[in-house]
Parts: sequence; structure tokens; C-alpha cells
Amino acid sequence: MMQKLQRFGGAMLAPVLLFAFSGMMVGISVLFKNEMIFGSLAAEGSLWYQFWKIVEQGGYTVFNQMPLLFVVGLPIGLAKKEQARCAMEALVLYLTFHYFINQILAFWGPSVGIDLASTARDSGLATVAGIRTLDMGMFGAIIVSGITVWIHNRFYDTELPECLAIFRGSCIIAMIGFAVMLVLAGVFVVVWPVIQHGIYAMQNLLVSSGNFGLWLFGLLLKLLLPFGMHHFVYAPLEFDSLLVDGGTVAYWAQHLGEFAQSSLPLSELFPAGGYGLKGLVKVFGITGAALALYSTAKPEKKKAVAGLLIPATLASIIAGITEPLEYTFLFVAPGLFVIHAILSACLMVVSHMAGLVGNFGGGIIDWATLNYFPLWLNHWQTYVIHILIGLVFTGIWFVVFRTVILKFDLQTPGREKEDTQVSLKTKAEYKAKTGRKKEDKAKEKEAFARQIIEGLGGGDNIESVANCMTRLRVAVKEGDKVEGNEYFKGIGAHGVVKAGNAVQVIVGMNAPFIRGTVNEILEREGKDS
Repeated sequence: MMQKLQRFGGAMLAPVLLFAFSGMMVGISVLFKNEMIFGSLAAEGSLWYQFWKIVEQGGYTVFNQMPLLFVVGLPIGLAKKEQARCAMEALVLYLTFHYFINQILAFWGPSVGIDLASTARDSGLATVAGIRTLDMGMFGAIIVSGITVWIHNRFYDTELPECLAIFRGSCIIAMIGFAVMLVLAGVFVVVWPVIQHGIYAMQNLLVSSGNFGLWLFGLLLKLLLPFGMHHFVYAPLEFDSLLVDGGTVAYWAQHLGEFAQSSLPLSELFPAGGYGLKGLVKVFGITGAALALYSTAKPEKKKAVAGLLIPATLASIIAGITEPLEYTFLFVAPGLFVIHAILSACLMVVSHMAGLVGNFGGGIIDWATLNYFPLWLNHWQTYVIHILIGLVFTGIWFVVFRTVILKFDLQTPGREKEDTQVSLKTKAEYKAKTGRKKEDKAKEKEAFARQIIEGLGGGDNIESVANCMTRLRVAVKEGDKVEGNEYFKGIGAHGVVKAGNAVQVIVGMNAPFIRGTVNEILEREGKDS
């Protein structure tokens, strides 16, 4: 079960990766349409305004069509073979599912209390690809896509008589799925209105829980990171209608222009926006932790430690990639990671109490384009306070981490024993170890992938390989055959996390490409991953 959940969590990252650029385009467009900043140049109807309005609408694409993105995105990470065909099958069956629901509601909608013609906000309806249907958001997309992947993995290679060979492959998946979607549509017409009432109750519970609920959210978000389960904490809030229609990410982007024009406090404009502060730790917390690691390193190793910490810290601050540092002190001092999780939750709550809300999920680029640039004119006071609070927490992280490291003599980078090398590995080190020339990229990548396969117990021990943003998520037959943390650091990875037969190899932002190379090798050598 853990393997399946981790694989599913990693698959969800495929569509999520598209949000960063689209969000930047929305934020920049809202900024350039602001008449208070650009005067008559940005007046409605001007060529300048019209151009940026066009760009803005293009940026909204992923936010307005999130269910479709998840439908076609999940098969990329979950299908064991022919992922592209599975994505097509999922899209077809998803649309079929909603056409079924549309017609069922047209005949019997009043029997379940739904008026298909209603346009009221609380009607429980939505329009998906031009189809008026039940508003199931990301949940419906995940259910349909997950069922499609199961059917695909189970029946795609089904042998048929020669006279029926035309129905093999995607066609048989569509045939089986057609019948399944008909039944599923009938079930959802009956049960979904009940589920919607439960969602509304959950919304009220989360809102009424106030800062304690936000603190618990922030704590679980970090504590579940090593197990790859953190996606299940934030995804329902960010990408589904658990707090606001369409999820907090889409809602914030779609109302950014409205928020920019208003002088009301952001916390009043977007009460649910406290749950969008999960990225504050990526700039303020990671910086404080890195400073503590550097300050406690042995004098003769400070230069080498700085060479490791600076790029890792910049990756977190700029792009929001925290894994290299977080997994470093997770491996060598798990207690530090627990402290890190507690401080992260506290930073979210204190910032929210000061009036900060918004979309602070990534690094400073996201912060600027989705918050500071478009909203600074009317909300600069909130952002100044937020930055001051963040800097205070950077100091808290530094003091707490430094004190704990020195008091318990933790073997953080630069403090390791002479016979033990606990450190982040650079790309240059990996190249030197493999002896590959700089220009020989393909061979270098394949050599790295083969070392990963070897560390996982060989191809025969690997059942499936998926990935999230920075990690390979691997299901193995025997967890005991998987090498330890030192081996994977030695070949150039950032480490490994094992939970029974579910294994995560932390490799950085190249995870999707490394996964592809690993799977190519396994398939080439007769291993169906």
C-alpha cells in the first residue's frame, strides 16, 4: 500500500510542474494592467491593456482546466507501459463519464435534488470541456484517471483472435472503460451530492479551526515529506474545492487582479489564503538552517561546506527546492528535521496572524510574480511585516539549530568524523568518480542510472519506477537488497529513504529524466518496469 501511495503522490507532480510558469504569467499580466502603476497606458481598451489581457488569459489555462490536466497527467506517472496512449484513454473516458452524468441529470436530476439548468454558485454543478455536469473538481479526475490506469495496466496487452485484432490496445481499454464509466456515472449522481455536503462541512471545520488547524497543516506537511505522503496534505486544499472553489492555487490566480485593486486587508479578501504559506520555510527557514550548518563546521572544512551549502540554499530560495538540505539533516540528525517541521508550522501561523495570505508555495520567483509585484502598491505594509517576521525566524532557526548541533555533537556536514564522509555531492564530484568526459552526456547519464539500479538490488529486484519532482519512487521486491545512504551519496545522489519495499532515491531536479533512463535500461534488458 505504501508503494502505491508513494507512486500516486509522485504522479500528481506531473501537472503541478506546469503551475509555476503559468502563475508567473498571470502575476506579470496583472501587474502590467494596473492603471495605478502604469497610468493611462494601462487604461482598459488601450492596446497595452489588450495585449496583457490576452497574455493573462493564456496564463489562466492550467488553473481553469486543472481536472483535465490531472486526468492526462496521472497516467504519465502511473501507467506501466505506453503512458502516452494511457493519457489519451483517460481523457476519452473522462469526457465519456461526464457526458453520461449530463444525460442522467437531464432525465432524473430533480430526483437527487439537482437542477441541470441552474447557474447558482451552490448548485453543485460545473462545466467541464463544455459539458454541464457535477462539480467534482480534481477528485473526479483522479478517480477516473486511476480507474483508467488500472484497466490499461491490466488489459492493454490482452490477446484477441485475429479477426478481432483491431480491438486490441487502446480500443479494448475504451470498450471496457465505456461500461465502467456508465456504472460509475450512475453511482456518482446518487452519492456525490452527499459527498459535497461533507466537503462543505470540512470547509467550515478547517476555517473554524483557525491558527491551530493551520499549524497542524504545516507540521504534517513537513513530517510526511520523508515518506512522500505530503502531497495528500496540501493537494486537496490547493487543487480541489476543499476550502474554496477550484482550490486555493486557482482561486488566488483568478482573483489576483481583484485583490490588486482593493485596499482591504488580504486576510479579509482571501480568508483561506493562510494555507498558501507553506513555502515560507524555503526562503527563511532553509537560510537559517544553512547558516547554522556552516557556523558549526570545523574551521578547516568551512570552505568546502560553503561550496555545498550555497548552491543548495540558493536552489531553495530561488526555485523552492529544499530536498538537498532537508534530507541532509534528516539523514544525519532526524531530531533536527522534527525541529525544522515545528518551526515551519510556527512561521506559517505567525505570518498569518500578521495578516499574510496568498500563494507562497515556491521560491522567491513565485513570491514576487504571484504576490509582491501585482499587489505591492495596496498591500506593501503587509509584505514588509511579513519579511521582518521571516528574518526573525531565520535568526531563530540559526540559534536553535546551532545550539542543538553543538550540544549533541551532531555529525552535520563539516563536523563528520575523519573516517566518515557525510556531505552533499556535487555534479563535478560525480563526473570525477565516473570518469566520464564532459561532452559525453548520454553515457554519463546511463552510467549514473546503472549505478542506481545496482544500488536498488539489480533490475530483477525492481518492480516499478516512478518519480516526483526530485526523487525516484521505486517499488522493490526485497527492501533488504537496497543499498544504504552512503552508497547513493557516493554515486552522486543526495540519499535514499527506505520504508519496507517502498524506496525513494533523492536525485534532484533531473528526476524525470533519470527515471526515463532507468526505465529504458530495464526495458532494454528485459525488465518490464
